[in-house]
Amino acid sequence: MTENRITMRKLLEILRMRFGSQLSFRQISRSVRVSVGTVSNYVKAFQESELSWPLAEDISEPELIQALFPDASIANRKGLIDPDWAEVHQELKRKEVTKQRLWEEYCQAHPLNAYSYAQYCHRYNQWRGCQKRSMRQLHNAGEKLFVDYAGPTMPIINPDTGEIAHNAQIFVAVLGASNYTYAEATLSQKTEDWLGSHERAFEFFGGVPEIVVPDNPKCAVIKACRYEPDLNPSYQHLACHYQVAVIPARPYKPKDKAKAEVGVQVVERWILARLRHEMFFTLAELNLRIRELLIELNLKPFKQLPGTRRSAFEQLDEPALKPLPKQSFVFAEFIKARVNVDYHIICKGHAYSVPHQLARQEEVEVQATEHCVTIYANGKVVASHARKHTRGFTTLAVHMPERHRHHQDWTPERLLNWANDIGQEVYCFIQSLLDSKEHPEQAYRASLGLLNLQREYGTERLNNACAHARNIGGYRLKNVRSILQSGKDLMPLEPQLKQTTGPLHDDHENIRGAICYQ
Repeated sequence: MTENRITMRKLLEILRMRFGSQLSFRQISRSVRVSVGTVSNYVKAFQESELSWPLAEDISEPELIQALFPDASIANRKGLIDPDWAEVHQELKRKEVTKQRLWEEYCQAHPLNAYSYAQYCHRYNQWRGCQKRSMRQLHNAGEKLFVDYAGPTMPIINPDTGEIAHNAQIFVAVLGASNYTYAEATLSQKTEDWLGSHERAFEFFGGVPEIVVPDNPKCAVIKACRYEPDLNPSYQHLACHYQVAVIPARPYKPKDKAKAEVGVQVVERWILARLRHEMFFTLAELNLRIRELLIELNLKPFKQLPGTRRSAFEQLDEPALKPLPKQSFVFAEFIKARVNVDYHIICKGHAYSVPHQLARQEEVEVQATEHCVTIYANGKVVASHARKHTRGFTTLAVHMPERHRHHQDWTPERLLNWANDIGQEVYCFIQSLLDSKEHPEQAYRASLGLLNLQREYGTERLNNACAHARNIGGYRLKNVRSILQSGKDLMPLEPQLKQTTGPLHDDHENIRGAICYQ
């Protein structure tokens, strides 16, 4: 792919939203942050291909791209990108900034999708002539859910010390059409808490909207950008599970999420303000109290509209929401990992094997849930392991080269049986080697090297050499090899003299006393 290359994940999101959720090109464009023309080209290529939706689970990225564009990597040209005219307008207020300067910077940012200078000026003048002081947003039933965190936090008290143990974060979700509101407290704004709040919000509403509009916190957006923000892969995983599109608000554009701003303000005034004099010792206790006040909030009559948030929800949003998926959402972390020379990747301190052909060649994506670790290369599953939460190695025999599999067949019992056939001294030496290591596998190589000395020196000499090495306290392979090479094993075993540990005589003429140092 040459121009406007998009990731496998974005391509799958485009196809899912179009053929799974029946969203328009413009909605898809806003969600995945690519141009409408790009979305149109990919959808058209998919329709003209021999593929069908849903895709086969084992299809890889090269196979999918080849099926969509057999004659060329990608269509020649995509839709032109409009700059943020509001930002252009603000920059032009600076005395030293000109349209020519801004157009040149715009061309550098989008060399393949930029307007000519004449078109740039023309479209800017059109935008400036159409501006209004304000614009009221209209929200369709069941279309959008606005989510954000409140600024104030709620303290969780340690009952033993009376000190603040945690400052709980307040998550707020508001449906666009009815203003029906959900709120809860979490211990942090980490990704796991963020996604868990979404899951519980969907359960509270009893359905799923078409679009979720968050702000740009790190738990939602890895890299905030006006044109192409990078969503957290775990957030995309949740969107795929619930079949929703995530369209983050533009940075520094609070009007994009006005519903969330107002919803947060309402929760702060009608819930948090009422709780400011109360003490909570657990998060569950706080959430139970928030749920009680949340019911009152949603039943509170509107000031200028008929009904309440609850009645508006029952009339508008509730019938339009999509049903919840049958299976519960499973939180997953997505990590980029390089395959080491030992054909293992590291995930949270534990090493997991992949096919040895990938060693030193590729960067893979790791999907880690609480119980499973799945590894992808080129969009295709190459390995799956049970999740380990401790340091160590998990290796599958099928991932190993043939010579490594042969080494894997060795066990401590097999090594000790071989040593016992040679002699008691060799057996004791191998047992000491295995016991000296934290993991017996760490002594396999030295043990095999020792046992293979039998071929060169014979059973009797090896047994005698191990006896001499143990007599002098040498429990390393090089000690035995040195004894065999020097021929010391052919000599009688000399008893080691025990060192005396009795008290020294302090009346000897060569021993100084304390008086010598005064």
